[in-house]
Amino acid sequence: MKVYLISMMNAFVLMVIGLWSFIGVETPSPIALIPVFTGALLLSFIKGLRYGSLPMTRLSMILTVLILIAMFIPFIDSMEHGDSATSYRIGFMIVSCAVTIGFFVSRFIKVKKRRMKIKS
Repeated sequence: MKVYLISMMNAFVLMVIGLWSFIGVETPSPIALIPVFTGALLLSFIKGLRYGSLPMTRLSMILTVLILIAMFIPFIDSMEHGDSATSYRIGFMIVSCAVTIGFFVSRFIKVKKRRMKIKS
């Protein structure tokens, strides 16, 4: 599967589940909107990813890694408080980001091998 499609799916997952996390609680916190804005920013990079822009690819990868790291603290907190619904939502976003990073890394490896093959 193409890396831009995986990144697009990840952006939609972040946006939908982030909105669900914001709307679905009694006292919504503006911090719950961080995945929504991150997903929107990732969607703005899709055209660059599709056409192989290296800066857009790197920015998208860095942003995905940052949001993945940022999700661990709320995930641990929700696990400690026994809030299973929140744990599942955040866990799904973590898995989505991890899969996207895996696709980015595999693409970087393929490009590197192709460049090495061309040089020799």
